[in-house]
Amino acid sequence: MRLLHRASSWRHLFAEEALPAPESLPALLAPLAEALTRLGESPSLAQAKAWQPTLVDALWRLDLPAWRIAQLISDHDVRLYRRAIDMALDDLQATGWGEPPVRFCVLVMGSVARHESLLGPDQDNGMIVEDYPDARHVEFDGYFQALGERFTARLDDAGLPLCHGHVMACWPMWRKRLGEWCEQLDIWSAERHTKRVQQLNILSDFTPVYGEETLAETLRHYLVGQLGRASLCLNEMAQLLDEVPVALDRLGRLCGDGKDAPHDRAVNLKRQGIMPLVSATRLLSLVHGIKRTDTRHRLNDLVAAAVLDADDAQDVIAALDRLQSILLVSQMANLKASRQADGWVDMATLDSATALMLRHDLQTIRHLVRLARSSIEKHRMW
Repeated sequence: MRLLHRASSWRHLFAEEALPAPESLPALLAPLAEALTRLGESPSLAQAKAWQPTLVDALWRLDLPAWRIAQLISDHDVRLYRRAIDMALDDLQATGWGEPPVRFCVLVMGSVARHESLLGPDQDNGMIVEDYPDARHVEFDGYFQALGERFTARLDDAGLPLCHGHVMACWPMWRKRLGEWCEQLDIWSAERHTKRVQQLNILSDFTPVYGEETLAETLRHYLVGQLGRASLCLNEMAQLLDEVPVALDRLGRLCGDGKDAPHDRAVNLKRQGIMPLVSATRLLSLVHGIKRTDTRHRLNDLVAAAVLDADDAQDVIAALDRLQSILLVSQMANLKASRQADGWVDMATLDSATALMLRHDLQTIRHLVRLARSSIEKHRMW
């Protein structure tokens, strides 16, 4: 089997409590040293978030590919989460709430959890709380509600906006005791209910960022085991793949659906490119009991499980790499023009070679989506 993913020393950049001192870096990493100097020793949360385009520019100058930059942006966002949670815990201590009454774990979901974030994510997070007696619920849940409200507000103030869909730990839907999460999964996965399946798709991409990680490991084990048996739910997940088709017409030409487009040349490559790829990979992973979250690891595990051919998986990874590159270039250009970093790309800005390769990559994604649907058909026959 061909190796599809390997660890990188770059991932240690934001793993330690303190960032490397700029003067400690070798001359080869001068762009990174310059970026860290601009950040300063004690930036606020808002300053640290606003620094990310400077980081991207430095990493570009070091010839890092967009997919690796996305990992580092995600790692930096996780760092912001941890700092915001620490500050929220300090607030609670200072205002008389005291220490957390039981163990807990904060989760992130979405692109940050998959280590695939670019420059415009909103917040997607949740919380697992250790089981405690029902008689203490008002007291204990009140503490964790206050914690969720405080850290999500701090992140919003810093430039990580609140989730419009309310997928945040400050809301009871996404803040539960471990046993309640398992009961919730039983309910969400019991039938073909579109809203519940959409919530499962969100939850399935989670990673722990703060607290007791064994709570997240237990929930992961339960989620994968439960969904592997939930044929009606998996079938609805497969049907939802048709909800947002890849950005190609029937003749294989680049064509967005025009929904909310800022102009007639705009195609949302996040919604009609990356998300179908991610959703199809997630579905295949759930069907085959794969527990990892990020798309590259999932594809690697699907090859190991003989679900995907290694060459096909490499094609999907290459497609994801190029889509992330196109989006990151577009987002940086938008920010420099004082526009929003979002998923829209102006097709007129792509040269002919890039546009041709984009068509090829979207066809690869379309093939993966069809494979995921057929996998569900086989799963139902078991």
